[in-house]
Amino acid sequence: MHAQKVEPGRKALFSMKLSEFEIPPIQDVLLIGRRAPIGPEAVKRMIDLMCPGQYEIHLIEEGPLEAVVIRKSLSKMVSNEKLLEIVLNEANKVASETTLLKAQVDIVLAISLEVEL
Repeated sequence: MHAQKVEPGRKALFSMKLSEFEIPPIQDVLLIGRRAPIGPEAVKRMIDLMCPGQYEIHLIEEGPLEAVVIRKSLSKMVSNEKLLEIVLNEANKVASETTLLKAQVDIVLAISLEVEL
């Protein structure tokens, strides 16, 4: 084994992780702050091009968030009103006006039926 002499000077550690680009890059919910780097209209154009008909944009009148984008398939399990209420209740605790956050939402339905025999 040959030892190399290390010269004094500047060094950098380079690290890189690669993963597949998600289409769409939103997941289930996208929270858009009032002063986020991308606004609801630009997000609407992006999702209309990348995944038409899969998301709905809900404009928010007050608070730090300007809009919430929700995957339409979630509203088949929970109403949009209830889903938006839950998302906003939690998001407003951590969101700022510059927020641009994607969220994964897992909904599990528990169904119990009684039938006559």
